[in-house]
Amino acid sequence: MSGFGTLGGECLGSVVPDPAPVVEGTIADDWYPAIDLDRLRLDQRIGTIHVVTPERLRAAVREALLSIDNQIGAQAAAWEVAGHASLADVPAKKIDGTSRLVIAFHRAIGALAKVELVERHRDLDTTPAGDRDAAALEPTIGELRRDAVHAIRDILGRSRTDVEML
Repeated sequence: MSGFGTLGGECLGSVVPDPAPVVEGTIADDWYPAIDLDRLRLDQRIGTIHVVTPERLRAAVREALLSIDNQIGAQAAAWEVAGHASLADVPAKKIDGTSRLVIAFHRAIGALAKVELVERHRDLDTTPAGDRDAAALEPTIGELRRDAVHAIRDILGRSRTDVEML
């Protein structure tokens, strides 16, 4: 019985190696920085491809891109008219060799994509335990949305808070 063993009379079966890692690739745009889906999955601690399929991740990132473009598209167009071929070409301070605008863009994409995935996954379990788990996700969703708003405001050069005098 090659490949099989026994322990106390039970068949252990053969050892199955881990599958080769899936390379999910990138989502690229003409003006915004490319999004490396493998890096995003790692940075945002998004579940394995068995939990969140590559197709679902790609769809969530596309949604995030649409949302961000709706919010910064006018500024992006102004930068492009001013002669900047991409967000990375817009003059900005560099942190660890990367434009702070690009860092903020990736942070916004990651946060919004994860919100999309978390909100969509909540409907998979409707048991009472699932309802409790969904309620526990609410602060996370709010925190991710806040992170995205902060990142978008960072790109636009706006304050992170609005304060009104009463």
